[in-house]
Amino acid sequence: MNSLPILPTISTSFIVLSAITIAIGWWQIKQRKIEAHKKTMFVAGIFALIFFIIYVSRTLFIGNTSFGGPSNIKVYYTIFLIFHITLATSGAVFGLISILTGYKNKLSIHRKLGPITSVIWFFTAITGVMVYLLLYVFYQGGQTTSMLKAILGF
Repeated sequence: MNSLPILPTISTSFIVLSAITIAIGWWQIKQRKIEAHKKTMFVAGIFALIFFIIYVSRTLFIGNTSFGGPSNIKVYYTIFLIFHITLATSGAVFGLISILTGYKNKLSIHRKLGPITSVIWFFTAITGVMVYLLLYVFYQGGQTTSMLKAILGF
C-alpha cells in the first residue's frame, strides 16, 4: 500500500477545516453570536490562507500531480478539475469581499454575500477533497514537475 503524499494531505485538510469553521460561523450568526461569528470566520480565512500558501509553494517548487487514472476518464477528471478551480477562485474572491465587508460593517452587502460565499466554499471543499481522492487515493498520481523547472528548465 502506498502512503499518501504529505503536502497535498495537509493542504486538503486545511480546506476541510475552513469549510467546517465556515459552517460553525454560519450557525453562530443564526444564533446572533456576532463576536463568535467574527472570530470563527477569521479562523476559517486563516485556514484557507494556509491552504493557499501550501498549494502555491508546492506548485512553484515541487509541481502539480497529473492525473494517473485510466485514460478513458481523464477528460471527465479534467472537466471536474476546471469546475473545482473555478469554484475555488470565485470562492476566494467572494471570501475576501465577505470578510472585508463584515469587518468594515457594510452589513447590507455582507448579509447578501455571506451565504452565497459559504455555499461556494462548501462546494469548493467538497470538490477539492474529490480531486485529492482521485489523484492520490483512488488512483496513483501521475508525473509531478515543478512550475519553475518546467518554465526555467532547472
